[in-house]
Amino acid sequence: MEKTAYIHQVETCGTVDGPGLRYVVFFQGCNLRCKYCHNPDTWRPRCGTESTVPELVEDVLNYKSYMQFSGGGFTACGGEPLLQAEFVAELFRQLKKNGIHTCLDTSGSIELSKAEELLSVTDLVLLDIKSLNPKTYKELTGADIENSLKFAKYLSKHNIPTWIRHVVIPGLTDEEEDIRKLAEFVKSMKNVEKVELLPFHKMGEEKWENLDPPYQLKDIPIPSAEKMKALKDIISAALP
Repeated sequence: MEKTAYIHQVETCGTVDGPGLRYVVFFQGCNLRCKYCHNPDTWRPRCGTESTVPELVEDVLNYKSYMQFSGGGFTACGGEPLLQAEFVAELFRQLKKNGIHTCLDTSGSIELSKAEELLSVTDLVLLDIKSLNPKTYKELTGADIENSLKFAKYLSKHNIPTWIRHVVIPGLTDEEEDIRKLAEFVKSMKNVEKVELLPFHKMGEEKWENLDPPYQLKDIPIPSAEKMKALKDIISAALP
């Protein structure tokens, strides 16, 4: 019997989750409860559409020419795809056999041993660093920071190509000193190809209406263009 995974959504021509045009699968289930999450409907683990590896591979290959022309590929995100790591590892293995670039979009917040097999068949990791401050990380996600730090260090040790992503939230993750610490952390890694500072937004706020606790960032403004530029300049200066 084929192993199945629970999928929230599929995007066949994604342009923001890795290089080139990408087939993006949003896997269902997440172990974090980020206050700024724009897809809280992915949190519940066993709902959504069930799919097998062969079914997904067959559909992905319909877009292979577009991926190869643009330098794209396949991205697994969520939710948290590491919660279904065994399935995603087999999916990546089959995709790589067909010449498809594999990308994992993750917070790295699960026990590292559960991710190692998947990382062995991953071409690129998009690592979401919520905050390097343990207190802020806990406040934002409801979890401890240790697993994410171990995950990042593993990526560096094994030289797995990585893009770092950090969401800039006014009053929470936008202090210049925090961004300098992020730059120093990235400098300690030997595998980072890009750092993306992403402005906080409120898309998906309506999805929180029936959740407990309710959306807590209603009064947080979107960061200004000037603020984003200043923080990006800090990254650029530290990571030429």
